[in-house]
Amino acid sequence: MDRLTAAKVFLETVARGSISAAATHLGMSRAMATRYIGLMEEWAEIRLLHRTTRKLSLTAAGEQLLPLCKELVALSTDVKVLGSQAESAPKGLLRVTAPSIFAEYCLTDLLMEFLQLYPAVAIDLQIADGMTNLAQEGIDLAIRVTDNLDPGVIAKKLGEVDSFICASPAYLQRHGVPGDVRDLAVHNCLTYAYYGRSLWHFIVDGENVSVPVTGSFSTNEASIIVRAALSGTGVSMLPHFAAGQAIKEGRLIRLFPEYRIKPIGIHAVYLSRQRMPNALKTLLDFLSTRLPG
Repeated sequence: MDRLTAAKVFLETVARGSISAAATHLGMSRAMATRYIGLMEEWAEIRLLHRTTRKLSLTAAGEQLLPLCKELVALSTDVKVLGSQAESAPKGLLRVTAPSIFAEYCLTDLLMEFLQLYPAVAIDLQIADGMTNLAQEGIDLAIRVTDNLDPGVIAKKLGEVDSFICASPAYLQRHGVPGDVRDLAVHNCLTYAYYGRSLWHFIVDGENVSVPVTGSFSTNEASIIVRAALSGTGVSMLPHFAAGQAIKEGRLIRLFPEYRIKPIGIHAVYLSRQRMPNALKTLLDFLSTRLPG
């Protein structure tokens, strides 16, 4: 039986003048409260209460034990408060992995903002465009920009991102501006190994249109596609967070703004929902509020 609960029963019994009253207040049976009083006397190795049919009073030992029990219960409350305060203050190391293009153009700035808000947290960011075994690599959180998550993973959708078809002014000057998405089939398309390597999908007048694409350059490093597009080598499909600034500055031209490419989900993948560190829960909530929905 729990000695802390026994101390609480002892204190309530003294305060209320009877074991029955203490039991009612604590929501337990009189028999259970009596057992807890017996446990306190076993612990102290001496009788603590004089009990008669009419009256209950403290023995000399009970008088001495009373303030100690009050201190014990107070300390247990302090421990609980300390634990809740510690839980409310995110701290500790988080190991995070993310694809390069998302880390470079979006995630890094968000993580720096998060660390300023929560200085007791440290983040180890690992760049990985392919799949990562979270358990083997000791990863707390993997950010996946995809709509094809592995079955069975534990994931939370943080947001989604639009993609644009882009090319540099120099490329368009040399090769012309495609008038229709189907014209991309005859253009030099720069592709990413993990998404849209051979087909680009559009919504045209409410219908799904898939255009086969080929080109002189493909890579498994998504951030390199941005540099390749800026060089004037070809047409690329880029997420908004990577292409937006270059489009605004005129270094890239957005093609087919009237057609929408299906948004890609931004997902947080982690090992377990049970006993999740507060720092990780706080980071997930933070990213959910900062990423476009």
